[in-house]
Order: sequence, then structure tokens, then C-alpha cells
Amino acid sequence: MSTVISVRINEKIKEELEKHGINISQEVKKFLEELYIKVKAKEYVNKWIEELKDIKPSEEGFSTKSIREDRESH
Repeated sequence: MSTVISVRINEKIKEELEKHGINISQEVKKFLEELYIKVKAKEYVNKWIEELKDIKPSEEGFSTKSIREDRESH
């Protein structure tokens, strides 16, 4: 589903951009889609930070010990 928005810009700016072959509608759409992606990414990162804030870090040497145990079990 999509919706229509309208934006007013200075007529000289519009003419200059069109003179250089820039599709204003396409550029605005692309900008808003990229902005949406950035906003959603920030939202997810903040959610992950919130979920991980109460998890304590592994003890020092945990990964080395875990790998050694895994190797020795084969």
C-alpha cells in the first residue's frame, strides 16, 4: 500500500534540478525510504541494547575454556 505526499519547493530549485535531469519525485522517494531504514535500524539497536543491558558478561577466559573443552571431547 502506498500514499501520496506533496512538498512545496522554490520554483527556481525545481527548474534547476529538472534542467540537470534529476527526477525530483524519485529522489524524494529514495531519500524517504533510506530514512525509514535508518529509523528502523536505530529502533532495533535500541531494543537490543535494552534487552541486553541486564545480561552480565561472560567470565574472563570463558571462550578459551569452552573451545578447549569442545576440542577435547572429540
